[in-house]
Amino acid sequence: MKVDSVPVGVVVPMYNAERTIGATLESVRGQSYPALDIIVVDDGSTDGSAAIVEEHACRDPRIRLIRQENGGVAAARNLGAASTEAEFLAFVDADDLWAPSKIAQQLWALQEGGPTVGLAYCWFAQIDAESRVYSLDNRPSAEGWVLRRMCRNNFVGNGSSLMLRRAAFDAAGGFDPSLRARNAQGCEDMLMCLRVAAQFEFRVVPQYLVGYRMTNSNMSSDVRQMLRSCEIVFAEFREKHPELRDDLDAHLVDMLQWLVVRALVGGCVLAAGELMRRLATLEPRMALSRLPGMLDTYCRARLVPQWAKAGWRRVRGAQPRPPYGEMAW
Repeated sequence: MKVDSVPVGVVVPMYNAERTIGATLESVRGQSYPALDIIVVDDGSTDGSAAIVEEHACRDPRIRLIRQENGGVAAARNLGAASTEAEFLAFVDADDLWAPSKIAQQLWALQEGGPTVGLAYCWFAQIDAESRVYSLDNRPSAEGWVLRRMCRNNFVGNGSSLMLRRAAFDAAGGFDPSLRARNAQGCEDMLMCLRVAAQFEFRVVPQYLVGYRMTNSNMSSDVRQMLRSCEIVFAEFREKHPELRDDLDAHLVDMLQWLVVRALVGGCVLAAGELMRRLATLEPRMALSRLPGMLDTYCRARLVPQWAKAGWRRVRGAQPRPPYGEMAW
């Protein structure tokens, strides 16, 4: 079979995404790799998302729309994966963007690595509501057997950055819908990566091939829920791999730092304060030393008012950082 004819299943979970799903599908349809089976799973949307998908499907026969009652992102992804026979699976959230070579490069990495390689990931840029890049800080290089590295740091970062061999997806049991049942959505991607890392090797494509959108309405904006989700995931791996507990404890500190910034960007000042107190309880010196870097990240986000950015630059004595602008998604 020719490499460019190996089918790749692309699963797009969607819930009330009428503002972004069109751009997401344009980036998927614009992939240089043509053999795609694109399944959009409407997770009980009540807005005009489905109509936008149907318009795209009329122009591109690779796209299918299937519907389910609202069951959460894990259930939607699992339904999409079950609806395609493709050996390789890629997932993209309905507000993220892909560069044109994303699928082609990750598929090559998986095939070149052989059956022991279950997951390929890439770098991602953080983008705002207008698809402008405000952070290119993510540049991981971890490859091979990476379970300890994943326990220490979620370097993959999000579900839109990975591609899975179906054998790895099945071995991990798919995405775990029980997190939603426990009011702890948010870390389904990390849990998938950890379960795969326990059984398969990873490969990285060291290029910015994903635009990961940070807005006030996506799932990661519920920082308290994200923390619950993270703690449940870490509890599973503390039990399975007690030798990795120190790595998981350090990862929790990093997660708290990220969630503080996420809460500030979303305007959730009270939640940010709660998380900062938790961080200070766990690692008081580290919390203080990391505060300037956290505020720098906060001020780079375009969601932050210009007056807040300017004020922080004056305090730090820093020069304005030029915006990265738009990338070719």
